[in-house]
Amino acid sequence: MPYKSIDKAKSNYDVIVIGSGLGGLTVSNRLARAGHSVLLLEHHHQPGGLATWFKRKGHIFDISLHGFPYGMVKTCRKYWNQAIKDSIVQLKNIVFDNPQFSLKTTFDRHDFSAILRDKFAINQAVIDNFFNTVSGMNFYDDQSMTTRELFDKFFPGRSDVHRLLMEPITYANGSTLDEPAITYGIVFSNFMNKGVFTFQGGTDRLIGMMVDEIEKNGVTVCLNSKVERIVVEKGKVKGVACAGERIISAPAVISNSGITNTIYNLAGTDVFPEDFIQQADQIKINNSSCQVYLGIKKGESFADVGDLLFTSRAPEFDSNELLDMHTSSKTFSIYYPRTRPDNSDYTVVASMNARYEDWAGLDKKDYHKAKEDLINRSVDDLERYIPGIREKCDWLEAATPKTFNRYTLHTRGTSFGTKFEGLNISRSIFKVLPGLFHVGSVGIIMSGWLGAINYGVIVANDVDAFLRS
Repeated sequence: MPYKSIDKAKSNYDVIVIGSGLGGLTVSNRLARAGHSVLLLEHHHQPGGLATWFKRKGHIFDISLHGFPYGMVKTCRKYWNQAIKDSIVQLKNIVFDNPQFSLKTTFDRHDFSAILRDKFAINQAVIDNFFNTVSGMNFYDDQSMTTRELFDKFFPGRSDVHRLLMEPITYANGSTLDEPAITYGIVFSNFMNKGVFTFQGGTDRLIGMMVDEIEKNGVTVCLNSKVERIVVEKGKVKGVACAGERIISAPAVISNSGITNTIYNLAGTDVFPEDFIQQADQIKINNSSCQVYLGIKKGESFADVGDLLFTSRAPEFDSNELLDMHTSSKTFSIYYPRTRPDNSDYTVVASMNARYEDWAGLDKKDYHKAKEDLINRSVDDLERYIPGIREKCDWLEAATPKTFNRYTLHTRGTSFGTKFEGLNISRSIFKVLPGLFHVGSVGIIMSGWLGAINYGVIVANDVDAFLRS
């Protein structure tokens, strides 16, 4: 099991990883397999970053988004192990319900194409052209076309189609209609491959299996171990300082903290070239989220209403409405006993996009009142799909952007890292400060669980090449 403090850590390693999100866990695993000594430091009392969980009154609640594309199957088999891969299962009932349409889908290309053709009367040739266009997008492509322009090109004047295509992706990575189309297309085409999947047994089982794997491969994992600063001498990384200025040495440090937190707080702007900081100053932080957790009494149950419910009472898709504190738009992730077969429990998580600044300025009284209102609105909305759900609950709790900031230390509690500008900074940081690498949610290739793991693989290759050079 991971050490509960940094006391057991040695004085030097080949690599120190700051943060145990999926990117940090993956980069640690890959580098340990390559023969490097690796220390993984996590400030929280349990690993996982936003891919984590908590327990209340016998219930286990998953944090983070609750679905990922089929690519996780191949990625986990190749970069983790067969047991993790075998625990990935499809969520087959994805529900959309709003004033413009109501439907159920498996959220794969075949089913989505049929819905666009039969329900929305879109010509099959247009549908095929759209899917082929977005599936061919890469993060290095032209960024001038926005998602709004992409939709208007294929589906002019069809706000209903725009909503169908856009709403779930906004929940997945915080993107808007006015951002580069590639930030939408790459994520959408990943999901449109074969549908939406989740991890049977829950996040706690997944992270537990990952920690077991990295420890088997020799990674030292220390929890409750906050890094205070990255040590830099003569333009090169020398290690980290933590636990009352204890210095642990390493020629390579990988930050799984946010890129802005890495630059401005952990390393400090004075260790970077001025032009690099000028570029970093242009990074825009992505939005955060709110969640409401509903625990169902033992012995209570309800009918299968779908696995993911994208619900809204807003007339049309509106990015600002989705971010509003009183949004009527939310995703319900329904956890049936089949999701956690060892627990035989029903739980529900309501997820909403949110702005940190809307919550950070509230005083204590208003903050708690706003959380109570958030819970009540969420339960009232869920009543439309599961009548009597309030009486079935024995636990109700809310998390806000302030909650995510507290537990993850993400700048402004961001749930999705940075906008696209953060990608180039993340990819180039080791070129301007030798030995410092970043892995985490930036731009488009890092959206969600699959992106975080794949980015961990990319950065592990960079670090391995650096250490062997």
